Amino acid sequence: MSDEPGREAPSDLLAARRRKLEGLRAEGIDPFPYVYPGVVPIAAVRQRHGGLDAGEETEDVVRVAGRLAARRDKGRAAFLDLTDRDGRIQLLARVDDLGEEAYERLLRLDLGDLLGGEGRVIATRAGELTIALTGYQLLAKSLRPPPEKHHGLRDTETRYRRRELDLMANEEARALFLLRARTIAAIRRFLDDEGFVEVETPVLQPLYGGALARPFVTHHRALDRRLYLRIATELYLKRLLVGGLERVYELGKDFRNEGLSPKHNPEFTMLEWYEAYADYLGVAERFERLMEHVAQAAGYAGPHDLSPPWRRESVQDAIRQRTGVDVLAHRDRDSLAAEMRAHELEVPPDRTWAQLVDGELISKHVEPQLEEPTLLLDYPVELSPFAKRHRSQEGLVERFEAFCGGIELANAFTELNDPDEQRARF
Repeated sequence: MSDEPGREAPSDLLAARRRKLEGLRAEGIDPFPYVYPGVVPIAAVRQRHGGLDAGEETEDVVRVAGRLAARRDKGRAAFLDLTDRDGRIQLLARVDDLGEEAYERLLRLDLGDLLGGEGRVIATRAGELTIALTGYQLLAKSLRPPPEKHHGLRDTETRYRRRELDLMANEEARALFLLRARTIAAIRRFLDDEGFVEVETPVLQPLYGGALARPFVTHHRALDRRLYLRIATELYLKRLLVGGLERVYELGKDFRNEGLSPKHNPEFTMLEWYEAYADYLGVAERFERLMEHVAQAAGYAGPHDLSPPWRRESVQDAIRQRTGVDVLAHRDRDSLAAEMRAHELEVPPDRTWAQLVDGELISKHVEPQLEEPTLLLDYPVELSPFAKRHRSQEGLVERFEAFCGGIELANAFTELNDPDEQRARF
């Protein structure tokens, strides 16, 4: 969104902005003031006055603040676009309202400068909601030009390494950040209302666990010992259940020192909750209600209906329907491999029976096809060492995973609480 001539070298642009900064100081104007009180969000102005007719004017005076995104000079009047985190609004600057000196100074501002403006809310003859300025204040002089307004910031590497530029240039990026915040708040409200206690467990752990992943390793100098960034919150949350907190949850960062993909990141936020006296079907029902609540609170408008009940399939049926392979009829590695080859499926030579079921059949042939909100239930015991054996089906455990849009969203099970059974599995 730079207003400087495109042929100028970056050093010339920086020098020009630096000269403007020094000129403001020479005029006795603080280019970085301490405070600008009374600001209302642009979204609030739009919500209150969104129904104005073309040419209608109000006596409502508001203060807004944000980044100068565009300017159109019209002689003795100018239109400026101001953006904050929620959106954009037009400012109308007129010589008759501001005076010659203040008006000229306003026109010398650069795109990217932070600006506060005060004035009456009106609608132009074209019907655009506008603030007719009666005063303004420079809030921070930008010494570097922002991303070009017509093309935004499209380089993926730059977007993710310089998120401040991405947020500045792309309204979609700001909307995504706000959506995430609403989602997190909705999760907390739901679990709090369900009687869960939010806790914080150690991020630095002497022994990592709760998932199968490679940890990040660090060294504690004062204790002279190796510590690990947690890969899951599970084990400490279970200790809280043992101590008598029957319902607990944590929304926190986990760290896994592994590869990168659209579905995996070394540092990520995960929700884990645990409750006593419940089985996997009760957790599934609560998960479905949570998803519906979050979708409504966050304003989800996607292609899927997240309201309960979700479609449910057993793991055995899901694999058999999509590949023709019945994994429960082939419980040893060689038999399963032969059946997969008979259905012209790839069989990596170094995979165990469990890895063929999970890493090949489920991950490659079932999961990508689960577009509709779906719960996969009743996994083979070989895939789930911490889940309780199924109460009616031999060789299975009471576990489900939730999928939507071809992506896994959740994993849960009836917790194995028999210490002898756990020791036998290990």
